[in-house]
Amino acid sequence: MRDLIVLVLLVVSCLLALRRPWLGAVIGTGVSLGSPHLQFGYAAAGWPVGLAISACTVVGLLVTKERRNPFGNAAVGMTIALAVWMTIAEVFALEPDLSYWLWERSMKIFLLLYLALALIDSRKKLDAFIWANVIAIGYYGVKGGLFGILTGGQFIVVGPGGFIGGNNELALAEIVVLPFMRYLQQQSANKWLRRALGVSMALMAVSIVVSHSRGALVGLVAMMSFFWLKNDNKFRWGVLILIGAVIGAFAMPAEYWNRMDTIATYQEDTSAQGRINSWWLAWNLATDRITGGGCTLTVPWIFAKYAPNPQMILVAHSIYFQMMGEQGFIGLGIFLLIGFLTWVNASRMISRGKADPSLKWAAQLGAMIHASMVGYAVSGAFLSLAYFDLPYNVMAMSALGLHLAVRRIPIAPTAPAEAPKPLPAGRVPRASTRPNLSRKV
Repeated sequence: MRDLIVLVLLVVSCLLALRRPWLGAVIGTGVSLGSPHLQFGYAAAGWPVGLAISACTVVGLLVTKERRNPFGNAAVGMTIALAVWMTIAEVFALEPDLSYWLWERSMKIFLLLYLALALIDSRKKLDAFIWANVIAIGYYGVKGGLFGILTGGQFIVVGPGGFIGGNNELALAEIVVLPFMRYLQQQSANKWLRRALGVSMALMAVSIVVSHSRGALVGLVAMMSFFWLKNDNKFRWGVLILIGAVIGAFAMPAEYWNRMDTIATYQEDTSAQGRINSWWLAWNLATDRITGGGCTLTVPWIFAKYAPNPQMILVAHSIYFQMMGEQGFIGLGIFLLIGFLTWVNASRMISRGKADPSLKWAAQLGAMIHASMVGYAVSGAFLSLAYFDLPYNVMAMSALGLHLAVRRIPIAPTAPAEAPKPLPAGRVPRASTRPNLSRKV
């Protein structure tokens, strides 16, 4: 029965993608992030659901007139550069057969990203795209938060599979999405929807904490601190954050705090030492090979050649060392440049929102993009999610939001011409005695 429901929803989604391809891009984004067929299907768990929706969206793109040039933003251009560089690195990968699957998946993510960039041309469609990201991850966050409250935080919350299958990965995804719940709450005129989003944000925070992820805890603290610093109502949000922190401190079991204590005593923690060993492997690979080692490095002979301790075979657990080891310094540089240009896009959105009250939404979205990026940058230092959809979707939000804001207001609006000063009463303007040089003879 579940598979039949998934099949019906898939057929409907494909038909929508053919008729309204922007909906195909939005639905495909949600499927790629949340993998609902893995969560609810049996045989459907193995179906190429995302690929089918993307294929129909491509067909719809070819026939629709509602499309735009997706490559007009510098950050988008850098994703093309990254895709090209990843392809070059795959050709020279140390284990090309093992790393091919991740390269292929990354190319599919970029394809879906460009479809969204080409088809989303209004604020309504942009908000739908943001909703797709929020619902796809928020479902697991709300569910995980309720589970954490009912069990007293004694059990670890994990994801459905794919990129967010583990507790660390799901927690990072929730951190990235959390600010966009706040953005949607700011845009909603329905008080019940605002309240539902407020409760969802609280449950998401609980889910992040009960994931028992040390990197996620550090990222959550960094993101909330940044959010508080940039918020106009510091007292209100400071009180809410403090209350949440106090409740969390008393509610979590001792096992949780014992695990968090290893952040300070990482020298004695085997997992932390394994990560540092993998970071040295990434550095040694990048200094030895300009293209890095390819998308898969957890192979004994690679660790035997490049790692200080060949017996501790772990993934990098860091977006920065992951890119360094797998794509070399050039790939890491492109990756960081995408983040920098996304930040610049969001800053420009904030500036335009402050200059024009009708663009307040752009300023609010830009601020939430900044908060999301802080969470990803900090938590990502301890997790290997450099190829995950979400950070590139955030980049797309910044490019699309800036495009819509620029289209609404010129970059340098001209000041209105000053009206001529009135002459004193009783005076008339004196005729000019200068010859009219433009008169034809």
